[in-house]
Amino acid sequence: MIKLYGHELSGNSYKAKLMLSLLGLDYEWIKVDLLAGAHKQPEFLALNSFGQVPVLVDENTVLPDAQAILVYLARQYGGESWLPREASPMSRVIRWLSTTAGEIRQGPEAARLYYLLKATSINLEQANQKAEFILTQLNDHLADRQWLELERPTIADVAVFPYVALAPDGKISLDNYPNVLAWIERVKHLPGFVGMIGIAEPVAA
Repeated sequence: MIKLYGHELSGNSYKAKLMLSLLGLDYEWIKVDLLAGAHKQPEFLALNSFGQVPVLVDENTVLPDAQAILVYLARQYGGESWLPREASPMSRVIRWLSTTAGEIRQGPEAARLYYLLKATSINLEQANQKAEFILTQLNDHLADRQWLELERPTIADVAVFPYVALAPDGKISLDNYPNVLAWIERVKHLPGFVGMIGIAEPVAA
């Protein structure tokens, strides 16, 4: 069985968990107690020498990094729908994985860490500026489309979703970004969607 090592407050752990659920895959969740330093212990460092969650173990494949895990799951279990093979559409999807590790990490994710984990080393003013920039970009991009790329859900949406939806944890309001809010609701209504702390599942009608 697939094993997923992560923490319940980690948006990156969550995106791996969300992808597994959207694909209908069974897996074992193994909590890594970040607050107790479990991610810096030898047994975990043997899985990921960077000392970061999440880590996915699928038989002989041991894979750290949330974005890499999304690519693996999409290609291994998702057919063409979540990550196409053709160069142009694939590159359009992968572009958003880079955005997740860049602007979103430096903006909404950093602001959330500042408030949630008291990460006072973070430059909050800079994080807020980055958040405003990427949320404006997203809102404009979603003005004439339902999904980030290809007119359907892809791993681009799964990668970008968590830390954008969790922006209020970093005291960043999404009220000025109606297209982003509408997209968040679309993601929440995907078959197999699961929430996390800070991201409620939609109420059944």
